[in-house]
Amino acid sequence: MTAPAPVSYTVDPWDPGYGVAFSEELDGGALEESSAELNLDLETPSAQWRPVDPDPAVVLPGTVLFLDGVRRIDARVWVHGTRPQPVPGIAASFAAGLVSCDGAARICDVAVERGLFTAAREAAGITAGRVSYPARLAAGPAFDQLSLALQQRLTGAELQLAVTYRAQNQAADDLLVIDGPLRGRTHLDRAVGYIKTHHASYLPPEQAAVVSALRPGQRTPAFTMGTSWRRTSWYLQLPRTSGVPWSGVVRLECSADACCPRWPARRTRIPAPRRTWCRSAAWSANCGTVSATSTSSTAPCARRLPRPNQISPERPG
Repeated sequence: MTAPAPVSYTVDPWDPGYGVAFSEELDGGALEESSAELNLDLETPSAQWRPVDPDPAVVLPGTVLFLDGVRRIDARVWVHGTRPQPVPGIAASFAAGLVSCDGAARICDVAVERGLFTAAREAAGITAGRVSYPARLAAGPAFDQLSLALQQRLTGAELQLAVTYRAQNQAADDLLVIDGPLRGRTHLDRAVGYIKTHHASYLPPEQAAVVSALRPGQRTPAFTMGTSWRRTSWYLQLPRTSGVPWSGVVRLECSADACCPRWPARRTRIPAPRRTWCRSAAWSANCGTVSATSTSSTAPCARRLPRPNQISPERPG
């Protein structure tokens, strides 16, 4: 009779206060299967997938920009107006920040706003002391619709920060790293989305095994996926991270339009200037140390963005 294999454990070193790699809403930590259309042969034939090391020949960007935002619901409210029944709403604060890293990290700009998000068109906003919540119209009264309106406003604030900074600090070789998916911002040049929490399993088991085999600094081959929008994506194991499954693994994505349509399906290495996504992939791998450092709680030369309740009054808008 064969003795059962001993059970072993690994402890994720990531601070639990920062969340987990898998969505907390998923049962048992298992990823939901995605219905996204995939092209796994974009860079390497799917049967030949293996971890990709950083290319030392790629010239790193002169500046890496990190764009992120934070939101908080301060209160749930009811709008008593012209309708027979009161209309729900949320009073929320949100902020966007842009950090520049060119050997040292510095905060370039911060935008802080508030809003009363509701479907009641007659709402005029709320003022409490020095703090004002101007009315922001949502598509409907459901909480998901109110939350979406808040998220869209935050995304707009983030986008404005990036566009304004680049207009005032023009550079041909900077890289903009946006926290979260790139949806709605694919028109930005030299931009990649940086997804830390994985809500769905996009890859088949054979290719997903390559993600688990990544060592710090390595990435998967790039692939194209399409849901409601198309983008090129790849997984990256951040440097200075442990071998805990999916710990320190992020998914990056850029616009699918950034790829040249004449893709040599069986060529794994291509001239970097001809492939926007390839430069982004190489930059993200080579700059992973910056990413891992700047997003941690112990990041040197960088201070955390102030929380919305630490800034008053807010900027108008």
